[in-house]
Amino acid sequence: MEMTRPKTYIYPLVIIAILFFVFGFITWVNGILIPYFQICLELSTFQSLFVAFASYIAYFFMAIPSAWILQHTGYKKGMVIGLVVMAIGTFMFLPAAYSRTYLVFLGGLFVTGTGLALLQTAANPYVAIIGPAESTAQRIGFMGIANKTAGILSQRILGAIFLLNADSIVESISAATNVERAAILDEYILKVVNPYLVITLILLALAVLVWLSKLPEIDEHADQSVSADSGTDDRTSVFQYPYLVLGVLALFMSAACEVIPIDGIIVYSRALGIPLNEARHFAEYALYAMLVGYVSSTILIPRWLSQQAALMYCAIGGIVMVTASYFTSGLISVYCLICTGFGSALLWGTIWGLAIRNLKRFTKIGSALLLMSVIGGGIFPLIFGTLIDYNPGWPQTSVLVLIPCYLFLFYYAVWGYRLGRWKTVIPAETTV
Repeated sequence: MEMTRPKTYIYPLVIIAILFFVFGFITWVNGILIPYFQICLELSTFQSLFVAFASYIAYFFMAIPSAWILQHTGYKKGMVIGLVVMAIGTFMFLPAAYSRTYLVFLGGLFVTGTGLALLQTAANPYVAIIGPAESTAQRIGFMGIANKTAGILSQRILGAIFLLNADSIVESISAATNVERAAILDEYILKVVNPYLVITLILLALAVLVWLSKLPEIDEHADQSVSADSGTDDRTSVFQYPYLVLGVLALFMSAACEVIPIDGIIVYSRALGIPLNEARHFAEYALYAMLVGYVSSTILIPRWLSQQAALMYCAIGGIVMVTASYFTSGLISVYCLICTGFGSALLWGTIWGLAIRNLKRFTKIGSALLLMSVIGGGIFPLIFGTLIDYNPGWPQTSVLVLIPCYLFLFYYAVWGYRLGRWKTVIPAETTV
């Protein structure tokens, strides 16, 4: 199969932006599903956060198989397969709702995450490779704008459907008999049916659109950026690129920094005593903060800020805001956590750009390893939820899980990205 880098990449980036819009709508609705399931399935905070775990663990198990699939199908067919798999996952919400079975919902989320893993294994390196290496973070920033805009819409639309008057529903459940409570919960869970049927149909329509589009294949070997180190590159394994390995760990940490302020913010607010009808908007606010961050990244990087400098400043800002969230309470604590969203928006693009550079024939497997690290978005929220459940008197303890994450991101921004070989530090001026 002949693969070339397109001379103009506006058309393919528009198609990919549509897919990133889909990523955002499907992924960030978890922030609404978590408190919704907590009510209608009567779950603890820890149990409800398995919504995030089921979504992100799929990346860990499917990223490597996704890379293998792409080796045989190419990017375009891989994206089509990913969309179809996602449609299967969203359709599983229908039998899950009618049976009111949490495990079936989690199964649907896992299947949806499987499709997302394949889709992103194709889409992320496509965005990274299709243009100049120094503007990788900028292009991913544009994708992030599409992603977070969709996330905001998902919060606005599905939040109004699933969590409208949720406080009164909780009060009705508390005052009801066992038979009445079961009837209320059975009716409440069915709110998920029509929206997810529509989402399923949209995913199938997008699969047809991508299949019929003239999306070009690209050659990951055609990377013309500066070599990671001088001389002939004789490396035989992707693990011989330390800046990639450390980048995988950095993305693992950044997943927590990005997911918790969105997926965990509503349950955190409820633990602080904030009414659900008010708290249901906070995930949307966090997405607004991220959207501003993505817009800023497209303006600042690389013209005014290098990718590594942006990452360093985001890590410092994250440490400051998380510390402020811990030492305050109520709405102030919530808004401090929301503010971390601004810097979190820059993490994915900057780390991806620094970690994926110059991998050449290892680009697809490197992309898969980076996507595996997204499991951090499933693991850290469980720790976050456990700390809330076990410290009801001071739920702010839960935000401290983000401190070591930001500390490692600071290390990667200052030193880790410069390791060209395990015993060689790349001079800063030769890096992207």
